Amino acid sequence: MSAFQFDLVAMPQEAEDARSDIRAFLEDELKKKRFEPHLCTWSSFDPEFSKRLGQAGFIGMTWPAEHGGKNASMLTRFVITEELLAAGSPCGAHWIADRQSGPQILRHGSPRAKAEILPRIVAGECYFGIGMSEPGAGSDLAAVKTRATKVDGGWSISGQKIWTTNAHLVNYMIVLARTGDAGPSRHEGLTQFIVDMSSDGVTPRGITDLAGNHEFNEVFFDECFVPDDMVVGEVGEGWSLVTGELAFERSTPDRFLTDYQLFRALVDRIGPEPDRGQAVQIGEMVAELASLRRMSISISGMLDRGDQPVVQAAMVKDLGTAFERSVPEIARVMVAVEPTRQTDDPFVEAMAETVLRAPSFTLRGGTREILKSMIARGLDLR
Repeated sequence: MSAFQFDLVAMPQEAEDARSDIRAFLEDELKKKRFEPHLCTWSSFDPEFSKRLGQAGFIGMTWPAEHGGKNASMLTRFVITEELLAAGSPCGAHWIADRQSGPQILRHGSPRAKAEILPRIVAGECYFGIGMSEPGAGSDLAAVKTRATKVDGGWSISGQKIWTTNAHLVNYMIVLARTGDAGPSRHEGLTQFIVDMSSDGVTPRGITDLAGNHEFNEVFFDECFVPDDMVVGEVGEGWSLVTGELAFERSTPDRFLTDYQLFRALVDRIGPEPDRGQAVQIGEMVAELASLRRMSISISGMLDRGDQPVVQAAMVKDLGTAFERSVPEIARVMVAVEPTRQTDDPFVEAMAETVLRAPSFTLRGGTREILKSMIARGLDLR
């Protein structure tokens, strides 16, 4: 059996300094009433906040200075991320670009893509969507049917993607498309493309969720042209690139802090003198949250070393989103209230919003079934 572990990682001083800096930035933002803390922070789309965050140097900070970054560690970025989430800041505009699309372009993009796109991401002025999932394929990325055909000077893409967060608002999407035969493994013949969302042949259509929000989209591609220098990596390398990208997507604190506002409101509602049962339940939740945080920090350390902790990231995502799903269920048992969005009670409002969003927590970024399969393969159990 193959073993993997999550080594204890100490936060460097630069990360602790960054924590002080981002807290000061957020305190100033709140003092000036530039945003109200959001109940689901990373899916809130606020370009003006992202621009201010970029101007303060908190986006793309792990990237080289030549692309606008600060050469900071992934551990420093972890600190910035968890502070943004804990504050309920509206991060949705720049989130995907900073978390995974930018690093993917930095490692595998063409000189043109790096020069034109990365500085705009760092400035908080360029936003990305994820073009992976498809109807009938879901988390089984090897089953994608969107096809890219070689044409003069580039590629013509036709097909459909689904559950693409903020596709109607972003500038670009990295699209996984089939460019050749799947082969016995079904992993061959896949390629990633940087698609300009203003291109001819791209049509987003909104999907309204249970909370009444339009964040998800279907996106249709009808012979959309993509230049050769907007291919990510080499043609046919899509599977290895997309699995590496998922290590960034699945391991970050947004996989266990999505409903942190409800958790905090629950602790406030219980108060400083819980009964024995409440103390035990809150203690268990804090212990689980602390464990997830340690695992996620460990993965940041692996990424700093240049590793690709795909299986470890899948485990954090599986356990983290399961924790997120449990928070509203535990809160409903501990505090008997009727969830409603028409209230001045922060706990009741947080409960209502989270109950509506919770079904998506274990679906986005890969279903639990797919993640468990990946973990089993990583442990040589299948």
